Amino acid sequence: MRSDQVKRGFERAPHRSLFYAAGLTPEELERPLIGVANSYNELIPGHVHLDKIADAVKAGIRLAGGTPLEFDVIGVCDGIAMGHAGMNQSLPSRELIADSVEAMANGHGLDGLVLIPNCDKIIPGMLMAAARVNLPAIFVSGGPMLAGRQDGVNIDLNSVFEGVGQYKAGKLTDEELCELELAACPGCGSCSGLFTANTMNCLSEALGMALAGNGTIPAISAARIRLAKHAGMQVMELVKRGIRPRDVMTAAAFENAIAVDMAIGGSTNTVLHLPAIAHEAEVPLPLTLFDQVSSRTPYLVKLRPSGSHHMQDLDEAGGIAAVMAELLGHGLLRGDLPTVTGHTVAENVQNARRLTDVIHPFEDPYRPDGGIAILHGNLAPERAVVKAAAVRPEMRHHRGPARVFDGEEAAMRAILQGEVKAGDVVVIRYEGPRGGPGMREMLMPTSSLAGMGLDDSVALITDGRFSGATRGNAIGHVSPEAAAGGPIALVQEGDPIEIDLDSKKLELLVSDEELARRRASWQPPAPRVTRGYLARYASLVTSASQGAVLRNPFDGS
Repeated sequence: MRSDQVKRGFERAPHRSLFYAAGLTPEELERPLIGVANSYNELIPGHVHLDKIADAVKAGIRLAGGTPLEFDVIGVCDGIAMGHAGMNQSLPSRELIADSVEAMANGHGLDGLVLIPNCDKIIPGMLMAAARVNLPAIFVSGGPMLAGRQDGVNIDLNSVFEGVGQYKAGKLTDEELCELELAACPGCGSCSGLFTANTMNCLSEALGMALAGNGTIPAISAARIRLAKHAGMQVMELVKRGIRPRDVMTAAAFENAIAVDMAIGGSTNTVLHLPAIAHEAEVPLPLTLFDQVSSRTPYLVKLRPSGSHHMQDLDEAGGIAAVMAELLGHGLLRGDLPTVTGHTVAENVQNARRLTDVIHPFEDPYRPDGGIAILHGNLAPERAVVKAAAVRPEMRHHRGPARVFDGEEAAMRAILQGEVKAGDVVVIRYEGPRGGPGMREMLMPTSSLAGMGLDDSVALITDGRFSGATRGNAIGHVSPEAAAGGPIALVQEGDPIEIDLDSKKLELLVSDEELARRRASWQPPAPRVTRGYLARYASLVTSASQGAVLRNPFDGS
């Protein structure tokens, strides 16, 4: 066992003494030591119940003959961090999470890992760590929140963000806004739509790193506890058979995950996170592959914010296994790939069925292509991303004058003061990985536009990113970012911008000569943060087009 390095031989007597001090017995030390990385905290509603998930995991490990050893991992709630300086911490926390899991796993000679995430950057951070340390590992998430209910209608967190715009537009009273915020999030779990957290939990399943149901079983369900116990048992099988994350997270597995992402219309943040995970697995994953997969993958599931259904509806419809079965049956997935179940993709989904029309059949998709589009043009030479599934048909082609803001706060003031008009293209820059730093989410601007009834006439472009809850013609990850001298830094007030989602084009309609003149006078802004972790992050982070991973001087990145 790998853990023999910390527990066997006369020279490890001091080490055993410390294990005994923690309450372990000699019998427990004879068994494989399994790290249980738990991101429980009392700040994230998706994580407040993870102590129960961890208890179930540990029970499963013990049932299968292992010794579970739990440790904690940080997590930032993107919803609470939204719209202020706290959001600068969110994406960088992904790297901290990966590093901390690596430190704990390698520092203590663990034999395997069960990783318990649920929200936003915790999931990719843990997947990055799993790929990096490459110990037998399995994921079990906390599960999605149920949708809220108000006046007989299902609502969610995005309803509240859009409620801010409705309130400003005079469509909601103080009392109505208060009622909305009290009803939208009824209990624990990751926010109930197909936002970033739930997208990544679904893709953990599609990658082959989690058991069936991981992405969709509600947080409050007893089935979630049973899933956690089975994950604890299964990690022991992975240890026994020597199955490691890089055996599962191959290039073909990432392509499978992208196909599922396109079929369900997942969050644009997957275009950051999947390349970052692949980077740790040493698997090339260019953005062009997202486009290639999208062009051949139909859009089969329309959940919030694109549609009206929530995660509980997808679970009742057969879950991600049913989506994968539909894609596999039409040759859009590799079925022979290994997974942490010990079976192949095809074997895992052979009995899966579409049980409701929440999952459309392959022959009757919402669209013939995927829910995410990668755009290219002189405004985004290294590409940009949009959740095409959440764009109104009339906004798939849009041309309008630029309204330019150097930061989210300035844009929000203009939006809420009514200075943004129908037809405008809002440009929010210096919010990229380096410039932010941390590449903040722009959910408040997009939700405010939607709440004010402008999502069908105003586009928004940024070198920042979006929440999975964002809807409308919202184009993010514009690369190179403004702080790196990308063309978005050269846009001026009133410049015409053209967006064409069908041709995947994002163009600044200004001559090359004029852009060259502007570039000659452009100066990079002073760093916004000069101390602490964010300063180090800003100095090391790569482009969004590379997954915003940190540069490694030893691999040329």
